[in-house]
Amino acid sequence: MRIDIWSDVVCPWCYVGKRRFEKALDAFPHRDEVEVVWHSFQLDPSAPARPTETATQMLSRKYGMSPAEAAQAQSQVIALAAAEGMEWQHEQSLHLNTLDAHRLLHLAARSGRQEALKEALLHAYFGEARNLADHEELRRIALEAGLDAVRVDEVLASTEFADEVDADVRQAAAYGATGVPFYVVDQRYGVSGAQPVELFAQVLEKAWADARHDGSSEPSGHPAH
Repeated sequence: MRIDIWSDVVCPWCYVGKRRFEKALDAFPHRDEVEVVWHSFQLDPSAPARPTETATQMLSRKYGMSPAEAAQAQSQVIALAAAEGMEWQHEQSLHLNTLDAHRLLHLAARSGRQEALKEALLHAYFGEARNLADHEELRRIALEAGLDAVRVDEVLASTEFADEVDADVRQAAAYGATGVPFYVVDQRYGVSGAQPVELFAQVLEKAWADARHDGSSEPSGHPAH
């Protein structure tokens, strides 16, 4: 069974959702027969490659919130992350462009290191407030996740995998996804948002049962919601 997940590495709900999904998947009896594929999505494609403000400052500016209100909004999601066992420094996270990070995730998929890099990027951004638009930072994170240094340098020095990132974004739109995280379970069910562990567990069980009943795990058509 295959799970396709669209998310951004600067999306707090994507990281919370990842933890909740992982808990459901870890408890799933057929865990070893599940393949997880990560897909690219940019919350803000116009975000700067050279950050000039924090994510909190961006929220305040974009939505007309006071600095205190923006900080309160961030503290609420930090508390949700803590409930999932994560310690974030999200109040220091920068508003930045994630295209290059996504291009490296496509590289990582070629060598079976996509999950490792995805987790490393999320932790670097939320747990350590590192600049994911900076090539030196990205290189360090990628090498720590086990990627080949030569290929990482080649990708960062080019536009390689930019088309694949764009294709991911267009596929999400075709599925009707307007935000992330967005999960497609066995091409059967679409799940939006950082849902509770119990809901993820139910969808996994239902998709597995449906596939066994149909005798196929690759139905055609768009996922049902």
